[in-house]
Amino acid sequence: MTVDAEQAPGRKLTLGMVGLGRMGAGMTKRLRNAGHTVIGYDQNPAVSDVKTLGELVDALPAPRIVWLMVPSGPITEDTMMEVGKLLSRGDIVVDGGNSYHKDTVRRGKMLSEMGVGFLDSGTSGGTWGFDNGFCIMAGGPREVFDTVEPILASLAPEDGYAYVGPTGAGHFSKMVHNGIEYGMMQAYAEGFDLLQAAGEYDFDLAQISNLWNHSSVVRSWLLELAARAFEKDAKLDHLRGYVDDSGEGRWTVLEGVERGVDVTTLSHALFARFRSREENPFAMRVVAALRNEFGGHAVKTQ
Repeated sequence: MTVDAEQAPGRKLTLGMVGLGRMGAGMTKRLRNAGHTVIGYDQNPAVSDVKTLGELVDALPAPRIVWLMVPSGPITEDTMMEVGKLLSRGDIVVDGGNSYHKDTVRRGKMLSEMGVGFLDSGTSGGTWGFDNGFCIMAGGPREVFDTVEPILASLAPEDGYAYVGPTGAGHFSKMVHNGIEYGMMQAYAEGFDLLQAAGEYDFDLAQISNLWNHSSVVRSWLLELAARAFEKDAKLDHLRGYVDDSGEGRWTVLEGVERGVDVTTLSHALFARFRSREENPFAMRVVAALRNEFGGHAVKTQ
């Protein structure tokens, strides 16, 4: 890809980061370490650089770049509406959260009518992103992507970010990514459930996880995290097999229904999470442990 020298990936930018939670804080730190100037805002005054969104916008040089890293749903909607009213023509909003792609298309159109650029940035990496980099799937007008590319390049590892299409494409691809994640975790969970049920063999699940990560066809980062979890608690006795779903799995299944695409495995993984809230199965304790390992997601303990 060719961009102007002023927009080259190595250029240092100033931006506002709205939402300094698990991922937002790590992204802010990574960007600052790369030489960018980041002004952060969070509802928690202990971690916020400014007191209000208005102060954040006023502190940014034009054209302003505001990155939203807040939970999907009403919080994103309300925050984007408030930020949009504070910005001027030529400014840019990036939604790095897990928004539903249909909401993203609508919000992108709204901002465009206000003269504000918009990029939907599907962002993966969890709490490990600060050290390893974040995988970023960006959708929106190509010229907006080119402008914020230095930020994306600093957040991601080598080859870890890409322009994937028009507005909505970033969040659609991240939605499918998370749907696949559900299925992968469920497959590992059911396999380890079967291993632990074979009591006559007394399998060491940490040993098996580590073994499979050496040249087996099922090796993966999730399997590395499973090994970490089993090393901490061999039978995951401290966990309840209660697993939340944060929206992306449901959206993926709904898209499969609407488009007539077979998503049997992903559907099963989603429905297993529903069942986990009524029982305490070992398989779902594995899923809970994996989500806690990669994303710091809350777990319920025994």
